[in-house]
Amino acid sequence: MSNEVLEIFKTAGAIKEGHFLLTSGLHSPVYWEKFRILQYPHLTEKLCRLIARHFKPQKIDVVAGPTTGGIILAFETARQLGTRGIFAEKEGAVRVFRRDFEITPGERVLIVDDILTTGSSLGETISAVDRLGGIVIGIGVLVDRSEKNLGFNLPFFSCLRAPTTVYSPQECPLCAAHIPLVKPGAPT
Repeated sequence: MSNEVLEIFKTAGAIKEGHFLLTSGLHSPVYWEKFRILQYPHLTEKLCRLIARHFKPQKIDVVAGPTTGGIILAFETARQLGTRGIFAEKEGAVRVFRRDFEITPGERVLIVDDILTTGSSLGETISAVDRLGGIVIGIGVLVDRSEKNLGFNLPFFSCLRAPTTVYSPQECPLCAAHIPLVKPGAPT
């Protein structure tokens, strides 16, 4: 299945090569532009089906994702599981559930996100669920590009595993080679 998922990303033109500034502040020679996929409901549905199928036996009460790509993924995965889909937004240094989203203590929550690199968005969303008394039963992502196990100690599923090297700005060989740095999503 991972070859089919990789082909979806390639066909959609979602895998970019160059010198990219990631949300984490790290630099990377590869960028996964998830919105090249998420703009197509049939592709989003197909990938979310993989996540939903994997976690269906877990009896999920709610699917939650971090803004922005996680909104679409939480909605579609929840739709396929027949449950609610909510999202956590940044508020200062933490993520919170606003807009009257609720998690009842003891509810079983699946966390979904688009591209996993450092896990900070996932960690913040897990903390938001924990603060409300929800039970995180697992994590599902489209692409796991992390280079090492991030230590969430939860059941984990990725549609595609594609480890990608990232660099701190101070140690980036792309910066040293004077390759222009691109911030994806920024106005052109």
